[in-house]
Amino acid sequence: MTTKVPFSFILVIGLMLFALFFGAGNLIFPPMLGQSAGMNIWSANAGFLITGVGLPLLGVLALGFSGKDDLQSLASRVHPVFGIVFTTVLYLAIGPLFALPRSGNVSFEIGVKPFLSENSGSTPLLIFTIIFFSITCLFSINPAKVVGIVGKILTPIKITFIGILVVVAFNHPIGDFQAPIKNYSVQPFFNGFREGYLTMDTLASFVFGIIIINAIKEKGAKTKKQIMVVCAKATGIAAFFLATMYSALSYMGASSVEKLGHLENGGTILAKVSDYYFGAYGGILLGLMITVACLTTSVGLVTSCSSFFHKLFPKVPYKTIAISLSIFSAIVANIGLTQLIAVSIPLLTAIYPLAIVLIFLTFFHSLFKGKAEVYQGSLLLTFIISLFDGLNRAGIRFSSINNFFHEILPLHDVGLGWIIPAIVGGFIGFSSSIIRVKFGLNPPTRIVK
Repeated sequence: MTTKVPFSFILVIGLMLFALFFGAGNLIFPPMLGQSAGMNIWSANAGFLITGVGLPLLGVLALGFSGKDDLQSLASRVHPVFGIVFTTVLYLAIGPLFALPRSGNVSFEIGVKPFLSENSGSTPLLIFTIIFFSITCLFSINPAKVVGIVGKILTPIKITFIGILVVVAFNHPIGDFQAPIKNYSVQPFFNGFREGYLTMDTLASFVFGIIIINAIKEKGAKTKKQIMVVCAKATGIAAFFLATMYSALSYMGASSVEKLGHLENGGTILAKVSDYYFGAYGGILLGLMITVACLTTSVGLVTSCSSFFHKLFPKVPYKTIAISLSIFSAIVANIGLTQLIAVSIPLLTAIYPLAIVLIFLTFFHSLFKGKAEVYQGSLLLTFIISLFDGLNRAGIRFSSINNFFHEILPLHDVGLGWIIPAIVGGFIGFSSSIIRVKFGLNPPTRIVK
């Protein structure tokens, strides 16, 4: 028997989802986008909102719509081997290799480093990351309490700190918008779209979605319809806060150029803007804002990654994995933010389209009757294109292949050349399954649930 889920709980879930998504990259990338886009800010921001808000929340809904309990089961619709490989790569990317260390590193770079002398060395970063990931680990080894900790305690603190800064920036803009720079002068929307990749939120949506859906089920929602209704309401709440914050931060960056100039990264922009409005108190406010934002995300990531790897290796205790991930992330965080971002861009460029296509195939699953060939054809052609896009971002270029893709693929120049191949691959897979059934060819079509 199902029970009605109270709105107060839905609100907590929505705020929790916002808090989990709104981490390190979500704070530093919108201001940088705003500075680069200038007068084209709203077009660029629209593109960013698609990959920074729309797709991540669709990922959460897709997981609920599928009826699957985890990403591996969902990805296994393609093939069991793909399910394991894709899920492992995704968890490593949003976990100990990139997103987790970035959370600790960004917290230090913006929240602590400005208060240190230039010759302070590497010891402060080491001490800070040990403390940061110790707190993360402490929260994460009690996964049953994550909803309450994040939704009821950390999220209101985060919204308060960020809200103070963006309200002041909107009411008293630093200056007028300036001319756009780089590719934002000709392709602001598509550049904003690709900038959203760096948040890793579409990848994380499969991970955070598990936490959300399990929490909804524990509250009494049993049927697929009820789970989807509650999930849709919660994602709507999260979408409102995410879109508002991203737009405000982008606006803040765009209005800051006239007096502060073009700065090197989003963290520096936030620091300068905060100092402009609040002086010495601005640094303290910003430090608290960044640290709490990154801490909420890191707690969610360690919890989710630990659960996955515990399921993959059941003989290893959950707490052992959570502690190990926290220690490893603290070590990697000391490598440096610039290096982490540089290494992550090629991998994200390669796997992000796979996640996007998987989301849409999940919603169309019943339309093509769950034929595995549709998943396989669509994702195979998507991966071929995105792989070379990733290699290009890594500086490994194959001129002949790039020229060929440029000639035949619409939107290839803006990083969306995989869209048409994804559609074509799906139709090829569907046609292949029909032909096999009609002519009795082996192997038979595999229908996945």
